[in-house]
Amino acid sequence: MSEATPSATPAAPEAAAAPAPSLSFGAGGVYAEREVQIKENLKKIYDPEIPMNIVDLGLIYALDWKGDDLTVRMTLTAPGCPVAGILADEVKGAVEKVGGVHSAAVDMVWDPPWTPERMTEFAKRQFGYL
Repeated sequence: MSEATPSATPAAPEAAAAPAPSLSFGAGGVYAEREVQIKENLKKIYDPEIPMNIVDLGLIYALDWKGDDLTVRMTLTAPGCPVAGILADEVKGAVEKVGGVHSAAVDMVWDPPWTPERMTEFAKRQFGYL
């Protein structure tokens, strides 16, 4: 999480060498229906310092399935976030509520680092970037 206050907005996006990869939920395949439900659940989890959900902030990097077990690769807006463990527990719980998910794990990653470019167009509009 950033060191910002709850009413603060993320710093303006800087030009990136390449566009930030985006996660596509429900893109098809055997897990499509579950991923749609996972996305709905994750959109209920908000960054405690930035008034936006973790999906639209671009904090979810990947969903890695092994059978009915899922590892969520995610990041935070800053490595020293004091609520990292709490947020990871919330993500795990939200994913495990979805039918057909046997277990979930959260892998907190820092590469590539989060930037405001990772936000959805919705989030960028909310913060005045578009």
